[in-house]
Amino acid sequence: MVPERDIARAVAALQAGDVIGLPTETVYGLAGDASNPAAIARIFAVKGRPASHPVIVHVPGAEHMARWARDIPPAATQLAARFWPGPLTLVLPRQPAVLDAVTGGQDTVALRVPSHPVALAVLRAFDGGLAAPSANRYGHVSPTTADHVRDDLGGEVALVLDGGPSHVGLESTIVACLDGTVRVLRPGRVTRTDIQAVVGPLHDATTAVPRVPGSVASHYAPRTPVELVDAAQLPATLATHAAAGRRVALLTPGDGQSGEAREDSGVRARVDVHAHLTAADTPDGYGRELYAHLRRLDRAGADTIVVVRPPDGDLWLAIHDRLRRAATPRA
Repeated sequence: MVPERDIARAVAALQAGDVIGLPTETVYGLAGDASNPAAIARIFAVKGRPASHPVIVHVPGAEHMARWARDIPPAATQLAARFWPGPLTLVLPRQPAVLDAVTGGQDTVALRVPSHPVALAVLRAFDGGLAAPSANRYGHVSPTTADHVRDDLGGEVALVLDGGPSHVGLESTIVACLDGTVRVLRPGRVTRTDIQAVVGPLHDATTAVPRVPGSVASHYAPRTPVELVDAAQLPATLATHAAAGRRVALLTPGDGQSGEAREDSGVRARVDVHAHLTAADTPDGYGRELYAHLRRLDRAGADTIVVVRPPDGDLWLAIHDRLRRAATPRA
């Protein structure tokens, strides 16, 4: 646990309008006072984030919902009771006083109560809402350790609280509760099945739903280009890259060995790739390690990161979403 004096320093910085690196169970956030226009402007400037992109407001508890949202439907109250604190964001009609910069100019606001003890300690001491998009440059791989934040943002934040590696490792599920419907706008650890168990059948997301974080085609991307392939395509893919003289960094799904990613020197020798990591074989383990894997392979000096697609299924949906966006070329 972070010492109380560091929590106090973080709260003082936030009250002064500064931004900090804040650990959450999903990824580390670049946190600032959601009611302070200068703090929000600082977040967008540090990240290089487009002004039209809304940010999630993190609050200390569900009792704060009404400070930020109006006309809160029963479905939202039920989901908050079931999944907060936790990796679920609710999109609701905004209160008129919520800053346009927070909502991307929309009539909705995104709210979440994180479960990380450090984030909760800061929020409770601050007693307000914190905008906290991922603490990295816009579009790049999200940070899941304090070192990742320092690597990306350096001295552009007042301080970085080190809460250890993020336990979930993927951004929160985003659910819109609007106009009598419930829609999943971004997949995450909380699955459609989990949500349906609370509120019943869901509506499909459409182009009419609000803009939300992480919904652009290219996102969560390392600087090294990413190529997604099926396992059966791997030999031909590697042969093509080898023939072109390109160095390949490789990420493959787990083979029954859970835990941290490992260097596989045997495979490297067989296929002559530049670097190779094998991920955990469970969706929780894979998701928790994914961004750290991509950052490590991004530093390997390869020309391409080849990722073998993991298994399909509801529990893997968020992982496929992040990999697909990481592999989409930037416009």
